[in-house]
Amino acid sequence: MPELELSDPELSIPGVAQYTAPEIRGRERLELNKLQKRLRRNVGKAIAEYNMIEAGDKVMVCLSGGKDSYGMLEILLNLQRTAPIKFEIVAVNMDQKQPGFPEHVLPQYLTDLGVPFHIIEKDTYSIVTELVPENKTYCGLCSRLRRGTLYGFAEEIGATKIALGHHRDDIIETLFLNMFFGGKLKAMPPKLLSDDGRNMIIRPMAFCREEDLARFAEAKQFPIIPCNLCGSQDGLQRQVVKDMLQQWELGHPGRLETIFTSICNVSPSQLADTNLFDFTGLQLDRSAPQPQYEFKKPGRIPEQIDAVNLT
Repeated sequence: MPELELSDPELSIPGVAQYTAPEIRGRERLELNKLQKRLRRNVGKAIAEYNMIEAGDKVMVCLSGGKDSYGMLEILLNLQRTAPIKFEIVAVNMDQKQPGFPEHVLPQYLTDLGVPFHIIEKDTYSIVTELVPENKTYCGLCSRLRRGTLYGFAEEIGATKIALGHHRDDIIETLFLNMFFGGKLKAMPPKLLSDDGRNMIIRPMAFCREEDLARFAEAKQFPIIPCNLCGSQDGLQRQVVKDMLQQWELGHPGRLETIFTSICNVSPSQLADTNLFDFTGLQLDRSAPQPQYEFKKPGRIPEQIDAVNLT
């Protein structure tokens, strides 16, 4: 990695004007090392908990040119070097023929990195802009076209896993988008079998925060390619939800982590979906042993205890 350049030491890290440039560089390297370890630990945890990658897998890493997919590739390559199992990585980018797309950036980056790669050229841009009415978002149609192409290509090259760059914040945003606009309680699973059973999708960064990935991309100086299709539209529902969640996190630090934990800790009997829990079959069973409750001497209940916890 190239050494971080600091044009103005006093502006690089707020509140450290008393340090010289070499000391600041040392502190920044330390912070970058901590950040890399945290991202690697979170990716490793996701891979282990969901059995995402197995010995002999050929993992197709989907690169969009954004910060998240660059970070995913970097971390997976790092893990590949030290993992106790052998697996293959191949990078794939889909050139959707968006006007102004810098076609040379990703091939040059991946060649310099020494990573096997493929560039799929398919003009989905023209299809999306032609079929989607004015003032409607491109995301739905664009993602379906892209997904179909990537699924087919994964089979063509013999990939056993398709790695997507969605992170923790993406998963939480999707949960609220489905609740608010779809009337469904669902998000993005860390591991998913396609409907036809022919492709396995994994999201190795399911436990990673977007903030960490943004800092990582800046420190590593990834050649980011802005999206001028879906990401260029105003008034996206996802952006509205993102702004709402960011405000929640500012007012109540840690709330997003709590929400994500809830996604991983579901109690079907405490919801209302009859397909997940047999409510109609519930029957009394008074032959079961009665639980024994221990009653303590009444005392003053602390005011900070939530009434919900007293039920």
